[in-house]
Amino acid sequence: MNKTRICRYLQQFDFQSLFIEELGWDNFTTDLNLTLDGTPVTLQAIAEKRGMVLLQHQAAGEIPPAPLRNKIELLVSQKYREHFIIFTDGNQTEQKWLWVRRELGRPLARRDHTYRPQTQTGDALIQKLETIAFSFEEEEDLTLVDVTSRVRAAFNVERATKKFYDQFKKERGAFEAFVQGIPDVDMSKWYVSVMLNRLMFVYFIQRKGFLDGDTGYLRNRMQLMQERYGGDQFYSFYRYFLLRLFHEGLGEPEHDDELEGLIGNVPYLNGGIFQLHEVEQKYPDIQISDAAFTRIFDFFDQYQWHLDDRPLRDDKEINPDVLGYIFEKYINQKQMGAYYTKEDIT
Repeated sequence: MNKTRICRYLQQFDFQSLFIEELGWDNFTTDLNLTLDGTPVTLQAIAEKRGMVLLQHQAAGEIPPAPLRNKIELLVSQKYREHFIIFTDGNQTEQKWLWVRRELGRPLARRDHTYRPQTQTGDALIQKLETIAFSFEEEEDLTLVDVTSRVRAAFNVERATKKFYDQFKKERGAFEAFVQGIPDVDMSKWYVSVMLNRLMFVYFIQRKGFLDGDTGYLRNRMQLMQERYGGDQFYSFYRYFLLRLFHEGLGEPEHDDELEGLIGNVPYLNGGIFQLHEVEQKYPDIQISDAAFTRIFDFFDQYQWHLDDRPLRDDKEINPDVLGYIFEKYINQKQMGAYYTKEDIT
């Protein structure tokens, strides 16, 4: 592969030259005409390999929003089961590459990669394209299964998030050891999941500056509690601050002066995640030492948290899609019949 040429083809939106000249894919000339909600939609044929087809949807203006892109993809799947789609805007400033993982007995998993030539180098996308490049020597024995597995390896988000999830499992186990006051083991594990879900949610919104304008809100407030209550008060953060932030701050619309003096200016989030939990009602004397939060914050602070659908540039970035992967992995799906619902659905 010639990286210079690949960059040029990507920047010029010349996908046919990219795939046929550089990646070793084959000619494919049959455009696909669809009807979406009564409106005709045409996808341009770009290339194919052993039955895996690549199509381009070129919008007249902006790229369609995710729900419409997903509808288009579902229509394409009725014609070509194995495929992926490049959505482009009319001004050629943005590309969204969409591939969907389909597995029997599992929900659809949509994997997006966004590339903006004016602001991005394209290195992350080029790494994916290297995985789906085929040499002349491979041609004779190459099958659809081979091509599909290579596309899966390139575009499946699990590759980018597995490192985070593996470490997350270890940190969750370490956090459990700090929890006191819940004699029921299953209840304790449940509460740890509740706490980590809350903390990860807060990490997204604190990095946006939504919590008193402080992007390091949680760690700074923990330090403040330790200074206020003394260095020997190792349970001050959980009891005196965090529960009040969750239940009275983020979980209630009205904040009095005393509460605002403690937690600062924080928004009310109208959702059940921060309300008094069943485990907290049953075991009101739960204690979690500051050391638990110091450790989990040290882990979370290694990553960049983005509350949007921006592309992941490296393994140190976390967005809601990564969070969805975590939920999907550690929910006991068979026993609970529970699946994480993608953010575009919710």
